[in-house]
Amino acid sequence: MKKLMVSIQGITDLILMGFHQKIEMDIRPNQTIYINNLNEKIKKDELKKSLYAIFSQFGQILDIVALKTLKMRGQAFVIFKDINSANSALRSMQGFPFYDKPMRIQYSRKDSDLVAKMKGTFVERPKRKKEEEPEIKKKKKTPASQRQNAAPAPQTPAMAQVPQINPATTAPSQPPSAPAGPTTIPEQPPNQILFLTNLPEETNEMMLSMLFNQFPGFKEVRLVPGRHDIAFVEFENEVQSAAAKEALQGFKITPTNAMKISFAKK
Repeated sequence: MKKLMVSIQGITDLILMGFHQKIEMDIRPNQTIYINNLNEKIKKDELKKSLYAIFSQFGQILDIVALKTLKMRGQAFVIFKDINSANSALRSMQGFPFYDKPMRIQYSRKDSDLVAKMKGTFVERPKRKKEEEPEIKKKKKTPASQRQNAAPAPQTPAMAQVPQINPATTAPSQPPSAPAGPTTIPEQPPNQILFLTNLPEETNEMMLSMLFNQFPGFKEVRLVPGRHDIAFVEFENEVQSAAAKEALQGFKITPTNAMKISFAKK
């Protein structure tokens, strides 16, 4: 009886293996990769920036699509410029622990709209009228009864949003101190601790850890309270920190921010 159960289990496993292999064979290599099993608690903007940070090492990324709808939670698409980059990303990052969950990656079954437009094969999808009509009807009913009372209201929120841009104009008061540091720090002797500068505002500990933990000897990332543009990364010894420094020097965490790395002062 036990032998029979074992043989049945073995046959079942073989069938399942063949089924999964068939699925993988049916999906042809694509410059767009589909990722699921992502942490659903991560905000969309942070998720996209973190995905860019870890996948841009494999090649130029054209776009990252991540939606927070019920059907698309925990999923994302990374669109590379070429298929070779997508191949490398799929092989290297399969099962990578991303926000405490292993990523599951496969090729996208279809070209993204962006790629289809580049190839000249894009076909516009028909609009879903059934879902749009109820919203239009609701909008027509409410303005009819409240036009007189609601008309002046939109003007004040619009004006209230303008001051939000002002902090950007005050930001230049701090940066003058940052450029002065990196000019002298590269002359420091080798150190097991690296000093990072020119980091974008969105940088967080998880993002930097995912970049540096691929190098041997990585220990930890330390952020500086009140400063988003600098951080420290510690390795076990100077040789290991030097290897990471050379490999990630100038790495773009975002398209406009090239990371600058130097040895920290002893």
